[in-house]
Amino acid sequence: MQSLQLIFVENRYADKVIEKILKQNPRWGARDRRFIAETTYDIVRWKRLYQTITQSGDSDFWKWLAVWIIQRDFELADWREFSAINKKEIKSKLQSDYTRKIKESIPDWLDELGSVQLGDRWEKELGALNQQAHVVLRANTLKVSPKELSRLLIADEIETDTSPDFPEALVLKRRQNIFQSEQFKEGLFEVMDAASQTIAHFLDAKLSMRVIDACAGGGGKTLHLSALMKNKGKIIAMDTEQWKLDELGKRARRAGAFNIETRLIDSGKVIKRLENSSDRLLLDVPCSGIGVLKRNPDAKWKLNLEFVQKVNELQKNILNDYCTMVKPAGKMVYSTCSILPIENENVVKDFLEKHSNFKLEEEKRCWPSEGFDGFYMARISKSKDN
Repeated sequence: MQSLQLIFVENRYADKVIEKILKQNPRWGARDRRFIAETTYDIVRWKRLYQTITQSGDSDFWKWLAVWIIQRDFELADWREFSAINKKEIKSKLQSDYTRKIKESIPDWLDELGSVQLGDRWEKELGALNQQAHVVLRANTLKVSPKELSRLLIADEIETDTSPDFPEALVLKRRQNIFQSEQFKEGLFEVMDAASQTIAHFLDAKLSMRVIDACAGGGGKTLHLSALMKNKGKIIAMDTEQWKLDELGKRARRAGAFNIETRLIDSGKVIKRLENSSDRLLLDVPCSGIGVLKRNPDAKWKLNLEFVQKVNELQKNILNDYCTMVKPAGKMVYSTCSILPIENENVVKDFLEKHSNFKLEEEKRCWPSEGFDGFYMARISKSKDN
C-alpha cells in the first residue's frame, strides 16, 4: 500500500516509487520483487475500473487490491482490510458491460481526445496500451553483437527473443532484474523499447557526419546513434537540463561511446552558434507520452488536456527554432512517443507550410497494437539553397 500512497497521494512517478521500494527491501527474492512491481502497475493501470466496481474513493487501496486478487481467482487473505469485501458481488461486477472509458480505465478527457484524434483506431490502440510492456534490450554494437549478447545472457539465465524488424533488440522472455548483470555493468546493452530503436536508424546518419541530438535527455537515442556511427563522426547531445546530460556522460563512458559531446541549452545563443552546422538533427521532442502508457500507466492519471495543449505549443516552437541547425541539404527527424496527430503530423504540416526550404521525405508510425511502444517520426530534408 505504501507504493500506491506515494503514487496517488504524493503524486510520485510509479517507476521511481517501485525502484525505491525494491531498493529498501534487498532481501526480497526475485519472485517477490516481480509480484510487488507487477501488482502495483496493474492496480495503477486499472484504477478507474477498480474504483467503479468497489464504488470507492481515491485512496481506498485495499479495495482495489481485493478486486485485483478476485479477478485472478486468488484467495482473499483473512485480513481486517478485506472484511467488508463481497467476493461474489465483485465477481459479478467484473463481468458487467461498462462504457469504454470505464472498461479501459482512462479519464473522460483522454477517451474523448483519442476518439477525436484517431477515430475507430483509438479503441484498438487503447486496448494495446493497457497491456504490460515488454522489457527490451538494445545490444551495444560498439562492444558486442546481438547474437553474442544473447549467448552471454543465457549463461546468466536471462533468456531473450529476437525480432527481424529490430536488428539490435533482444526481448526478455521473463521479467527480471537485469541491472545487476555483468553484461549491463560492462556496457553491453541498454534497456530501450524496440519501437524507440527505430528512430536512430530512421535518422540515416553516416559515419563521418556531424549529428545533433537536440532533445537528448538521458541519451538513449544518442548512444544508439553512436553505435550506428561506429564511434566515428561527431554527435552533439543537447538538453535544457544539466543533470540529464551528466547522466548521459556516465552512460556514454560505460558504453564506450566516445564521439559524443554534451552541451547545455541555457539560452538561445547556444542554438544560434550551431546554425547550419549539422548534417543530421534529431528532435525527439517533449510530448504527452500517450504512446508509452503501457510502460507508464500512472501518466494517464497525471496528464490533463491543458498539458497536452501546452506541450503541443512547445513542440512547434522547438521545431521552428531548432531547424536552423541543419545544414543546406541536411536532414532532421522530428519524433514523439505519442500517437496523436495533434502532436505529430499536424505539427509537421504546420512547420512545412511556414518553411518552404524544407520538405517531408518520409513518415513512420509505430503503433502500440504492433506489440511495442507507440512512436511517430518524420524525416524532413532541407534544400541545398538553404
